[in-house]
Amino acid sequence: MAKYLLLKHYRGAPEAVNCVPMDQWEPEEITAHIRYMDEFAAKLRETGEFVGEQGLAPEGTFVRYDGEGRPPVTDGPFAETKDLIAGWMIIDVDSYERALELAGELSAAPGAGGKPIHEWLELRPCLAPLPTITE
Repeated sequence: MAKYLLLKHYRGAPEAVNCVPMDQWEPEEITAHIRYMDEFAAKLRETGEFVGEQGLAPEGTFVRYDGEGRPPVTDGPFAETKDLIAGWMIIDVDSYERALELAGELSAAPGAGGKPIHEWLELRPCLAPLPTITE
């Protein structure tokens, strides 16, 4: 089994086919989208392929260490990218091909007008844990 991260983007990915910003959707379209995501996760729980998921708010803060005894620096000299990631899901599957299949299915979540978004998802393998060294 290998873990993969599926990243949903607000911006930064190629434009989706049904590219209507969520803040312009009708309430029932948002409900249908969330229901699709919940049902997708439930299906993966049943197959043992689900690890975790979380939607993210668009606001956030970049933070970095600024030296011993100094407070962290926030919103330093960085590109304004904190509103790029909309959410994530981690899956644990038998193959890269299965990860592609599931990412394609998740991309079909409904959006405006109840039509599939065909959004681009970023699929990234998670690094395997390092072996534990015992003496």
